[in-house]
Amino acid sequence: MADVLSQSQIDELLKSMQDSVPDEPAPAPAAAASAVSKPADNYNNYDFYSPRKFTKEKIKLLRSIFENYARILTSQVNGIFRTMTDITVMELRESRYYEYVNAFHENDCMTEVEAVVPDKGKNNVPMMIYVTPGLIITLTNHMLGGGDQVIKVEENYRYSDVEMALYKRVLEYIIHALSDGFSNYINIDFKMLKVEENPSMVQEVGLDETVVIVLLNVDVTGISSEKIRICLPGTLLEHIFKIIDNRKHIARGFAYENNSDTIMQHIKTTDFPLTGELGTIRLKMDDLYHLQVGDVIDLNKPKDSLVTLYVGKQPWFLGRMGVHKKNIAIRVEKRVHGEEDGLPDAQPLNSPPDTQDEEEGTVEDQSPAGNMEVPGEETSQAS
Repeated sequence: MADVLSQSQIDELLKSMQDSVPDEPAPAPAAAASAVSKPADNYNNYDFYSPRKFTKEKIKLLRSIFENYARILTSQVNGIFRTMTDITVMELRESRYYEYVNAFHENDCMTEVEAVVPDKGKNNVPMMIYVTPGLIITLTNHMLGGGDQVIKVEENYRYSDVEMALYKRVLEYIIHALSDGFSNYINIDFKMLKVEENPSMVQEVGLDETVVIVLLNVDVTGISSEKIRICLPGTLLEHIFKIIDNRKHIARGFAYENNSDTIMQHIKTTDFPLTGELGTIRLKMDDLYHLQVGDVIDLNKPKDSLVTLYVGKQPWFLGRMGVHKKNIAIRVEKRVHGEEDGLPDAQPLNSPPDTQDEEEGTVEDQSPAGNMEVPGEETSQAS
């Protein structure tokens, strides 16, 4: 080979070197066709500047609530307005409030709903409901005695004054069913606040605030498909979820609050039997059978011994016998709850320790205790 190569020789040398590099094997025709026809994977873009506020468990809980609400609303609409509808949850997603507002047309009406939890007060941020005009006009037509036809109107339909009054009447039925939908998890009342004819001017919720949008599909007699859009602000949902979680913990035995005062108020009026026991002895059945009036039972205790006070069946106090306002009374001297070793033991009378047939004889006093006079001569025997 010459020391100096021409340009054509250099090109041929480079080409031969490229051909000698082992390339990847060419795909088979069938594999190549499948690779071309295979669609690209769909990925959801996650916005780290506005992260999700509610977990999948919370969204699943909301879906269960609104599926129950859709079933209840279907039965109520069919019964009240005498029409055939099928209401289902089409979509439930977390988004920003401006996405909900941007979907409105110029003449749309949005209803603000107040949520009130008994004993917890109301939330300052209301929820919003929008119903397509076609559904309102169709239900209004059935309410006024119209036929079974489905009335279709444009999306930017403007209600008249009479239709606006009927619109509020129809919305009351739709809002009232919300309480039944939430009843399995929380008792909450929904009330209509006002109807906003310019939804873009509502400033109850910030445009960038996190909300949950629920889209319900209303199939009217299989001919028309209308929509109900519900917007749940994030602050309202946090208030509801906090109450639900708190009740779940209470049901499991855990509570966020100290309920000792409440428990004490409930048990203050509880009645407990208080028994004063003078003494206990054991008798054979034969001795018990031959007892007669005038016989004396020796309690084997000194006359100034303390009396045991029982609360229910548990010994709590030791007291001293006396008289208070002509009634036998016991003055509490010592607390012995949990100190069973300090209590006096029963002594047998005319019976060996291994007696099998035994019967207890107990002299008790259940008179109220208080300030009293202790008699100078107190007998320790009961006849």
